[in-house]
Amino acid sequence: MSRRISPAWSLPSRGSGLFLRRAWVDSRLRAFMLTTLREILRPKAGLRMTMPVLAMCLLIGSFAFSQTSWQQVPIPPLPQFNPQRPTRVQLANGMVVYLQEDHELPLIGATALIRGGSSSEPAAKVGLVSIYAASWRTGGTEQKTGDQLDDELEAIAAHVETGGGVDTTSVSLNCLKENFDQVFADFLDVLEHPAFREDKIELAKRRLHTGISRRNDEIESIASREVAILGYGANSPYGREMQYWTVDAVTRQDLVEWHKKHFAPNNIIFGIVGDFDSKQMEARLREAFGKLPRGTEYDPPKIPVSGPKPGIYLAEKDDVNQSDISMIGLGIRRDNPDYFAVRVMNEIFGGGFSSRLFKHLRSEKALAYEVGGGVGAGYNHPALIDISMGTKSASTAKAIDALYQEVDDLLTKPPTDQELKQAKDSILNGFVFAYDSPEKILNEQLTYELYGYPADFLERFRSAVEKVSTADVSRVAHKYIEKRKLAVLVVGNPKEFDKPLSSFGAVTKLDISIPTAPGAKTAVAAAGKD
Repeated sequence: MSRRISPAWSLPSRGSGLFLRRAWVDSRLRAFMLTTLREILRPKAGLRMTMPVLAMCLLIGSFAFSQTSWQQVPIPPLPQFNPQRPTRVQLANGMVVYLQEDHELPLIGATALIRGGSSSEPAAKVGLVSIYAASWRTGGTEQKTGDQLDDELEAIAAHVETGGGVDTTSVSLNCLKENFDQVFADFLDVLEHPAFREDKIELAKRRLHTGISRRNDEIESIASREVAILGYGANSPYGREMQYWTVDAVTRQDLVEWHKKHFAPNNIIFGIVGDFDSKQMEARLREAFGKLPRGTEYDPPKIPVSGPKPGIYLAEKDDVNQSDISMIGLGIRRDNPDYFAVRVMNEIFGGGFSSRLFKHLRSEKALAYEVGGGVGAGYNHPALIDISMGTKSASTAKAIDALYQEVDDLLTKPPTDQELKQAKDSILNGFVFAYDSPEKILNEQLTYELYGYPADFLERFRSAVEKVSTADVSRVAHKYIEKRKLAVLVVGNPKEFDKPLSSFGAVTKLDISIPTAPGAKTAVAAAGKD
């Protein structure tokens, strides 16, 4: 879930999908509208429109539109959602393969997800997976340096990239169909024979050092980091931060051993999408991967999640004139039967431009630069409740009061039929665009495979959302949101607040300074003063 809703329209950012393909919907729509308008207004042979005639047409059109409210325009029901589900194949060595044909363009993309990510790295070497993911590709293979791979792939507009996350590492490729043999050979070389050259490891470490040194530059990055620490704990894999010394502790041998431990076909989920014949591609993949020997099966760590300790927390940043406010609690998993009701509740409460938070706190009270949030839902662990907003320093306390009031209203004022309908329409209409290509469907299926969700989880979504009632929304609101259990984090300059945070209770001041040695960072109880 996005941390908040911003009113400013912006271009799409780089996505985190397994296969990246930008669809510039807005720009295409604008181009279509402008082209259409030019065709109407531009004189052409056989179709010349004088200004009086044009004015008469516009007058008639406006009169016709004035007779019918937009709310009376019939809206057809959404068509049935029947996605093109990829073919699943499991090799004898345990490797799972998904094949998804897409013949729209002569392109092929593929990703190998390998189980095990930063949630498994040692606490003394936080940052290991980041270094591993970076130097895996840039460090090249036993036969080619990373720079040689760059030159070779750039010449044919192809990509072979590596990545790392909380639960997986990955290798991916994107190329033209005609270059697949060459690019797939490089993909296999990177996957099976990484070199982890020392110079690229050092480069990765320097970049991480730079990131650590700048992590207090932006107020939102401080808020995001401290929310995770408060919500999961400073020592939890979901909340801990890499430090200078944990990065420095990582050695090349650590990377080699990580690869040896995790790279095994029975720990890999491979997905491929593009312009190919599935039978032929399956044979090709069996030839490439079928002889890999089974390895030790990945055993994911058992990570307890208890949620934040209620209270008021302050992360002081005295060079800003605004505050970032977050109310934090313990969320749910997506396999919770209440997930769909929670999703609708989130949309009503803080999910978009028509949400209560946006309408009341930004549009009506003008308190928020940006505002949004709700109950988060993770795949393999409970996510966090994160209700957040940005406001000017001088309205910080007023904004906290307003957020508290919205939480109270969520619990005491059930959604109206109109709110419920609007939320469902927003979710379901957005759902269509979230999974409108074979590539997106494949990515979702890989995720379900990774976390053990049923293959038809996506198909269940629409009917489950449609069944949510106002009673369901009220029930999950009372079940998962308790104001007294929320932690409130404020990042900002307390000298400019409209009243002290201590008016809400005892304040815990967080030390956000960047430590240079273990044990240097602490949280200081402020005894009710801020």
